[in-house]
Amino acid sequence: MGALTGKRVLITGGASGIGQATALLLAREGAAVAVADLDETGGQAVVQTIVNEGGQAIFVHCDVTQAADCQCAVQRTVDELGGLDILFNNAGIIRRATVIDTTEEEWDRVMAVNVKAIFLLSKYAIPIMEQAGGGAIVNTASGWGLVGGARAVSYCASKGAVVNMTRAMAIDHGAQNIRVNCICPGDTDTSMLRNEARQLGASDEDFWAEAADRPLRRVGRPEEIAQAVLYLASDASSFVTGATLVVDGGGLAG
Repeated sequence: MGALTGKRVLITGGASGIGQATALLLAREGAAVAVADLDETGGQAVVQTIVNEGGQAIFVHCDVTQAADCQCAVQRTVDELGGLDILFNNAGIIRRATVIDTTEEEWDRVMAVNVKAIFLLSKYAIPIMEQAGGGAIVNTASGWGLVGGARAVSYCASKGAVVNMTRAMAIDHGAQNIRVNCICPGDTDTSMLRNEARQLGASDEDFWAEAADRPLRRVGRPEEIAQAVLYLASDASSFVTGATLVVDGGGLAG
């Protein structure tokens, strides 16, 4: 039996990168998974992989910045999978720019996807979890939610908000046996990291070399970040809430 046998999971940004890797891992650990994303082609491919491996999964088309979509994603998870035990608030975007170079529209979009979405999904998921006797929420923050970074002001602000929002939610909902934690990944081999290189006008080779400048001398793999999510979502972390788990190859160590 897997660590999550019988659990029902909703993952935002589940069509690619860390979300995709986590969906596949949690399904292999026995969970039924709802993959929420705007990318229907990618999301359906993840679902099909899970089903082909003998698991249970559904795709939910969801704009995480819209309350109606978030409420629908939660309700479809409950209706089609039978409940909701774990919420992985993972959808995120990055804009590499200073305050001067960031437009108001870009600021609002980053804050909406990275912060507002967590508020909305949690708002609708927590009552379901409370009624069922508890649950686990994992939010994706970043190493740049704990320290500053150059030319990424909106991203740093949003991920700092996620870190402290996680703590506040853990305090508010611990009495309902709902644990709330966040992961802080370092640079990870995803399409978002490649998009950063393009935004900065850097070559992939130079950008990758800079990203790998950490004690383990490489960027992370999505599957490695997924293992951290599994820990926080499972009973292995039953006495862990309000925590920030850094998964960055030692990038913040010194």
